[in-house]
Amino acid sequence: MLKLYSGLMWALQPLLRRKLQRRGREEPGYLFAIEERLGHYPQPASGGYVWVHAVSLGETRAAAVLLQALRAAHPGLRLLLTHGTATGRAQGESLLQAGDVQVWQPWDTPAVVKRFLAHFKPQVGIILETELWPNWVAECRQAQVPLVLVNARMSEKSMQQAQRLAWLSRPAYQGLSAVYAQTDDDAQRLTALGAKVDAVVGNIKFDAQPDGLQLALALVWKQNIQRPVVVFTSSREGEEVMWLDTLQALKDAPRDAHEHINAAHWLVVPRHPQRFDEVAALMAQRGWKVSRRSAWTVGPDLAVQQEVNTLWLGDSLGEMALYYGLSDVALLGGSFAPLGGQNLIESTACGCPVIMGPHTFNFAEAAQLAQEAGAALRVEDMAQAVTTALQMVRSGPDENAHIQACMHFSQAHRGAAERTAQALLPYLKKP
Repeated sequence: MLKLYSGLMWALQPLLRRKLQRRGREEPGYLFAIEERLGHYPQPASGGYVWVHAVSLGETRAAAVLLQALRAAHPGLRLLLTHGTATGRAQGESLLQAGDVQVWQPWDTPAVVKRFLAHFKPQVGIILETELWPNWVAECRQAQVPLVLVNARMSEKSMQQAQRLAWLSRPAYQGLSAVYAQTDDDAQRLTALGAKVDAVVGNIKFDAQPDGLQLALALVWKQNIQRPVVVFTSSREGEEVMWLDTLQALKDAPRDAHEHINAAHWLVVPRHPQRFDEVAALMAQRGWKVSRRSAWTVGPDLAVQQEVNTLWLGDSLGEMALYYGLSDVALLGGSFAPLGGQNLIESTACGCPVIMGPHTFNFAEAAQLAQEAGAALRVEDMAQAVTTALQMVRSGPDENAHIQACMHFSQAHRGAAERTAQALLPYLKKP
């Protein structure tokens, strides 16, 4: 069956090239070094790397925290960092030190993975969270390269999908050298798929420290912002329409409701950067003026702040701490449509409480713990989210209680990065 799968992946390589060319028209990063994905590399062959795979932006941020702990425990580590998305690769550049290498993840055929392993000769492969490919496992076992899944998570939906392809997924999970899960529920689901879960160590993302310079800049800018700010963070396609429909309904309501919606500034930060222009156009089509972060120099323009029909668009990368620092409450993208939610840990670490919709199955335990701690509130739909946000920003003393709850929640769950680093040390050879 693995041969059948491998044949299909081989046949799909021309489609991969076309997909990358298509995506590259919106995100030029996808056009960079395409041949790396097929196992061809410009740098000379070498060896002894610690291979860390962080497929996208969220995993790369988690990798940054883990690498800090690993480098402290194992000085001289040589990093081989791989990604699948352009945003992940762009973020990952900041993690590189002298002697490190960054390339695209290998396409999952035996020949490509063999070339990847032969070229870099990693001493261990460390995969963040969920990204598991059958030929990676099979070829690493053949090459005697331990492959470890860390900060591992598995939603109920993902487990059911994997079980439907058990002929392919079960050998892959069984072939891992070790698995370190985020939660007990993740561990149980991974075990049901055949993985040997060595320990439950918590979520590495709790150990990430918000960017202090961005938070300081947010404080400076906030002194000139005259109304509270509500951020719709990591919004996904379809959710912006829900949000705009809700704002429009309140805007068209009787005068007291109209004044109510103008009690706050509304900021949206789309999850995917290729959609920045699309979301800006959507807001303009609905009759709103749009103020884009890319046009700000010393914060939102004061004249713009006086206008009641203006929405703010966060169209920059790597500035989430700035957006959370500016905001008094966050609406959690991905949770209002059945998409599983997004990571709420960064928001709470910045002291920004979260309002989440009904769909958080990708981050179920973090969402539940945040709700129990008072750092997050659960609502039924977007309309309730918007009205709840307005109530929160007008609540005075209660707002401080939510901020304190965020800080306590963040601090209570730290330590996973250090526990994971210590568990990985037996797989690392001396430089």
